[in-house]
Amino acid sequence: MRSVLVSRIGGAAMAVMAVLALAVVPARFAAADTPRVCRDRSVAGTVEESRLGRPLGGNPVPVPRQILARSGFEDLVAGFERSLCAARTRPGARRAVDAFGRGLWEVAAARAQHARLGAADLPGDDDRPLYLARLSMTLALRQWTPPFALPPPARADLEKRLEYASRGITSARFRPAPGVRRLLVSGFDPFLLDAEIRRGNPSGAAVLRLDGRTLRVGGTRVQVQAVVFPVRYADFDRGIVENAFRPHLLPGPHRADMFATVSQGRVGAFDLEVWNGRRRSVSSVGDNDNVWGGGTASEPVVFPGIAPGPEFVPTSLPHEQMLAANGQPFTVRRNPSVREIPAGSTNPMLRPDGPTAGSVAVEGGGGGYLSNEVAYRATLLRDLLDPGVPGGHLHTPVLAMATGNTTEITDPTFEENRADIAAQTELILRLGAA
Repeated sequence: MRSVLVSRIGGAAMAVMAVLALAVVPARFAAADTPRVCRDRSVAGTVEESRLGRPLGGNPVPVPRQILARSGFEDLVAGFERSLCAARTRPGARRAVDAFGRGLWEVAAARAQHARLGAADLPGDDDRPLYLARLSMTLALRQWTPPFALPPPARADLEKRLEYASRGITSARFRPAPGVRRLLVSGFDPFLLDAEIRRGNPSGAAVLRLDGRTLRVGGTRVQVQAVVFPVRYADFDRGIVENAFRPHLLPGPHRADMFATVSQGRVGAFDLEVWNGRRRSVSSVGDNDNVWGGGTASEPVVFPGIAPGPEFVPTSLPHEQMLAANGQPFTVRRNPSVREIPAGSTNPMLRPDGPTAGSVAVEGGGGGYLSNEVAYRATLLRDLLDPGVPGGHLHTPVLAMATGNTTEITDPTFEENRADIAAQTELILRLGAA
């Protein structure tokens, strides 16, 4: 499983790939062997997975396949498929899923923190290869035909293990070190891909750049752990946010000293969101499986599976310090606005200075979609478990291709803006941690 990718991104990723090659794929399963047929391609993928075959313009090669090839992640996907074919027992399948899931995350993080690659390849800070490799692996797992009984609950368990490992959730563990502060950050997958299959998400790129690093902030060292969430309502309904954050809001060596949820927001500016709302209200767009959240502006719905709590939960991030990143190069602004249905009314109203007493939440500062929801879920959990931990939400500027680029999978404007957004996200978080 040594690949072009391994030779390009340095020791950390090389070590991960070596472990996968030696520990997961049995020695008898050599490259020259002809494996049994172990994939039933008639099994339909999800709506999200179906986009893996989408081309653009006159190029018949699907855009996701181009991105995987130019990043080297196609080798990891192929290795995962071979490993599944080689698995003869459920424990063997779990080992393969756990190793390749974590390996995918660690290779992506190592690549994001490495210098830019050659001109013929995608830069290391591109978050799209992680997303598309994961989708390719989940589709392979869904279509896998093992040589042993695998009832639906057991397959669902493997799918969850792969999701959690490849999103950094199972490996988000701080290393005990005296005097070192601990920062937990989260980002998101790309979304709105029906309109633009080439999209990335700068929040994902920003947190990959930070995962596992120890930052020096003044005279303090700050250790960072990161996770990336799916843009899918069903995962939020099943508690993926709480599962990721809970270990870091409980007493012990993995407790965070600060957290920040990050997502892509408005054009040209960062927003430090002040208020997070309790309800879903977006009816104009679905999630990555084209599932609608169920609420509207006039009838917002409470998130499923959420603990009792207020209609709005405030941030506790040190905004005054974080605003010092303004103009480097993007605007950074504090956003206290919300949309609410005031007490005694049935009509939603915009409140530029925050919610009024007794109102029903329609939108937090981050809207009525999953960006707002991740912040509400995390800050409510914080208030229930450890109210002293500063935390809140940061919206990044929108990342888009250069004007006139309608077919190429990358361009200098796209790459420069992604790098600038990631660097300024780090600066904002450094100022907060200080």
